[in-house]
Amino acid sequence: MAGVLVFCMAVLLGFGLTGWRACAFQATALNPSLEGRDIDVTGTVLAMPQIGEDAVRFRLEVDAARLGGQTVTLPPQIMLGWYSGFAGRETKTSSAEISDPSEQMLELQRQPQPLRAGERWQMTVRLKAPHGNSNPHGFDYELWLWEQGIQATGYVRAGPHDAPPLRLSSDWRHPVERARQSVREAIYRQVDNRQLAGVLAALVVGDQNAIERADWDVFRATGVAHLMSISGLHITMFAWVASLLIGKLWRSSVRLTPRLCLGLPASSAGALGGLLLAALYALFSGWGVPAQRTIWMLATVVVLLRQGSRQWPWTHTWLLAMAVVVMLDPWALLQAGFWLSFVAVGVLFATDSGSKGAGHESGEPAFHSRFLPWWLHRTLSSLWRGAREQWVVTLALTPLSLLLFNQVSLVGLLANAVAIPWVTLVVTPLALAGVIYAPIWEVAAWAVGLLALFLQGLAGWPMASVSVAAAPLWCALAGVLGGALIALRLPWHWRLLGVPLLLPVLLWQPARVAPGQFELLGADIGQGNAVLVRTASHSLLYDTGPRFSRESDAGHRVLVPLLRALGERIDMLVLSHRDSDHTGGAPAVLAMQPQASLLSSIEDGHELQALRPSTRCIAGQRWTWSGVDFEVLAPAAGDYEVKNKSNAMSCVLRISNGVQTALLAGDIEAPQEARLVAGDPARLKADFLLVPHHGSKTSSSPAFLDAVQPRLALAQAGYRNRFGHPVAMVAARYDERGIRLVRSAACGAATWQSWEPALLTCQRQAQKRYWQPQEGI
Repeated sequence: MAGVLVFCMAVLLGFGLTGWRACAFQATALNPSLEGRDIDVTGTVLAMPQIGEDAVRFRLEVDAARLGGQTVTLPPQIMLGWYSGFAGRETKTSSAEISDPSEQMLELQRQPQPLRAGERWQMTVRLKAPHGNSNPHGFDYELWLWEQGIQATGYVRAGPHDAPPLRLSSDWRHPVERARQSVREAIYRQVDNRQLAGVLAALVVGDQNAIERADWDVFRATGVAHLMSISGLHITMFAWVASLLIGKLWRSSVRLTPRLCLGLPASSAGALGGLLLAALYALFSGWGVPAQRTIWMLATVVVLLRQGSRQWPWTHTWLLAMAVVVMLDPWALLQAGFWLSFVAVGVLFATDSGSKGAGHESGEPAFHSRFLPWWLHRTLSSLWRGAREQWVVTLALTPLSLLLFNQVSLVGLLANAVAIPWVTLVVTPLALAGVIYAPIWEVAAWAVGLLALFLQGLAGWPMASVSVAAAPLWCALAGVLGGALIALRLPWHWRLLGVPLLLPVLLWQPARVAPGQFELLGADIGQGNAVLVRTASHSLLYDTGPRFSRESDAGHRVLVPLLRALGERIDMLVLSHRDSDHTGGAPAVLAMQPQASLLSSIEDGHELQALRPSTRCIAGQRWTWSGVDFEVLAPAAGDYEVKNKSNAMSCVLRISNGVQTALLAGDIEAPQEARLVAGDPARLKADFLLVPHHGSKTSSSPAFLDAVQPRLALAQAGYRNRFGHPVAMVAARYDERGIRLVRSAACGAATWQSWEPALLTCQRQAQKRYWQPQEGI
């Protein structure tokens, strides 16, 4: 009873402290009146900058800020991007589309200067509140920023009319970050292959952003992504080697200073020294959750137990390490890495896989030493234990991985059997040794290259990984329990009870809409369009959102995870026109959905034609799915014979079940709207309208809105986008006609259903979180 009372008090104390910390943190949030203003800031670079193809991103600790000569208060830490130019980041370049004339000069930005942690700078910045995409089962960028202590993001104003950024001084207040940056730069200087150098940088300094997206795809498909960051296994091996070396040096010091060993035994000195060096390594690698978990567990075992001559049950050690991590970062509970890390260790403890003397009773085969040399007997026993541990962890974590990522690797057991010893015993030691002697990094890169070839081969196998729809929480919990039952050392009739517990999470299928009805889901992808249309038996995706950079687009970042979580099999992909804010995510979606046909107005020589031959969308095309009619209203066949703006070639799609209608208008402008109104205005009437051209002043003409007469209109536009979409003049037209205009930046993913035509569900309202700024929809 006392234990239960202590636990309840600890939970209440944890909730109270977390709430107090959250309120204190929110009190220093960015004042909304400062968003989008040019502010003169003086501050210190806190961490090693992240260098991308179009920008340098860095954290700045604010020392002082002034606006118009007056002192203003900013959050203590902000995240900034120093861009080399905006031309490649925005898909529209017409000055008519830019609401702020000063923004027309952004492509003339000064090139970013080299930045180093600890440097003090003075610069002009433009800030906004933390804002990320909000989609079902999607990554919560705002939570990530909250955990990092960042309450504003923005960019450096370095155009020809702005004061040039000025480096004021440099100090050594951030020695760890400066050292990390120096080592990362040395790796890139030594290793010519940037892909291999990126993996080494991730393993040595914890810079996971250095790994290219294509490599991450392979690592995830083969189930070895956990090895490409500083994992608990790396920290433990480092601590073990360090403790052996320190213990040996301590013993050898007896001849010089005998009092050392009398005061502190060599075993204790080795354990404490190994813990200290492992903690420094974890700090040097970025102090991720796996590293934290390992350090606190080592500290518990080494300091509290071993040095105190105590032995706790594994559950106490495990829970204490978990409690320490949660106490320091309560929001770690919402991160996938926390649960994967601690559940894996807990399963290994619970199954006692590494206990000595388990022998044949634990399932280990009897490698009789009288028939085998001792070294072969020991090697076979070690290999068996390692294989069993990997099997146990894989089995137990599969349901959890399906819950967190909706994907699991079928070749993961084989991949990890090779990758774990190779990365732990070969690659990582060589990578760390390169810090002392740089040419060793070339050997480490060669070792990484060999592993990459092996993993790429496995990733190319059919069914290398499988995806399932996101299951409810109860399914996932049942699956984790089932995996644990099978993995535990229990009689087989008990283990078999775990099999039916695994089935719900493996076989779960979301409910489809009823025949004759349809549903629209406008994904939150920033500045662009992406709408998923679902009927009882078919799915269509209208546009795929923007391309953010060479390594990032809305397809990889939003749509592929969303489609995987929803269990969607796309029958047709419609790309309204060629602009990259509508086609940016298409390669990723087409790769994920090989069966999908492509309907678009892109030209014959477009690069997407090589990925999937496209059928032209032409007015008059019709088809019916599950009692729902689809019709293309524009462009006309003759429009392909003359030169037109890309917006003018937008495929306009009408969807109707005879009672309710939705109109997806792409980026058509006033001339195309007028032609549609002049043709057959009755066919334009709709309950739901995807706002043409994101709410540009060149679209949503009064005559067009009078013909459509929608109840609801969705403007898919980025938060504080530089075009000002939807512009105030256009928003006023919707308000004058009593049309509810919903902005995706404030709504998040928007869901509209034909059987409830007056209702539109916003993801940000359905899943409110206190760390997310609440905006008017």
